Amino acid sequence: MDLRQLRYFIAVARERNFTRAAEALHMAQPPLSRQIQLLEEELGVPLLHRKSRPVRLTDAGRLFYEQALQILSRVEQMQAATRRIGMNRSSVLSIGFVPSTLYGGLPPLVRNLRELAPHLDIQLLEMVSVLQPSALKEGRIDIGFGRLRNADPDITSLVLREERLCVAIPWGDALAQDNTPLPFEALSGQRLIVYPKEPRPSYADQVLNILHDHKIPLREVQEVREIQTALGLVAAAAGLCIIPASARQMRSDVHYRALAHEHATSPVILSHRMGDSSPLIELVKQQIRKMHAENPPWLDFSKSITVQKSP
Repeated sequence: MDLRQLRYFIAVARERNFTRAAEALHMAQPPLSRQIQLLEEELGVPLLHRKSRPVRLTDAGRLFYEQALQILSRVEQMQAATRRIGMNRSSVLSIGFVPSTLYGGLPPLVRNLRELAPHLDIQLLEMVSVLQPSALKEGRIDIGFGRLRNADPDITSLVLREERLCVAIPWGDALAQDNTPLPFEALSGQRLIVYPKEPRPSYADQVLNILHDHKIPLREVQEVREIQTALGLVAAAAGLCIIPASARQMRSDVHYRALAHEHATSPVILSHRMGDSSPLIELVKQQIRKMHAENPPWLDFSKSITVQKSP
């Protein structure tokens, strides 16, 4: 499978006709039909209903069409960004982040950076905490925002804040009848939903370790891949979920209560390569200091830590 075949298939899917697709691609129809046939043989499933007029996509074809559009769009973005860098028209800042930071300081930080440096090409890559150190050392990202501390000597890690943890509770549950901070003991014997399922260690282990340290026995632990899935299961009354407080805005159909213990927190950690003297790194830290000084709403349940200037 190659990009050329993806373009051929997209043309047929759009035109719903091999003849018109061939004309749009400035090629003959037989080689176009042959390339689509080879693509189907490689995938092992039919993508098109050829006997219908116009040609229709199969269920597999619809999925493949949507994915092919995304792949070609990403390739075009990559090509454009590479040309800009090669022509010295912009710089690139690649940021790896865990999803929960999208509900705190990451969006306003990126907006501020775009305003201050309009020629800066900011690439945002969703990436779990445990994978960020290797991505930094390999140059795939320049900065990481995660929640796991690491002792890698090649990585500089700064704890930006300790974010309060809260419990997502199904409406109708007895624990949802109160808004006061929830003691750890109230979680004893409960079904708990944790995320991410993999790779490990992860935020899931952080939560389970806190409960283990407080000797809280659970009835059942269900592991899921994403916070969105975890909160959806809470809404379906499948169990409780412990999340960073800033992520409460994700769903309004569940009840939230802060955990009562002062150490029931999760760090938000900024990481970058040791010795990286790029002015962009200092610009990011400067903007974080500025945002924390303004005390935005997402800091309500956090203990903010001053980010020092690089030496």
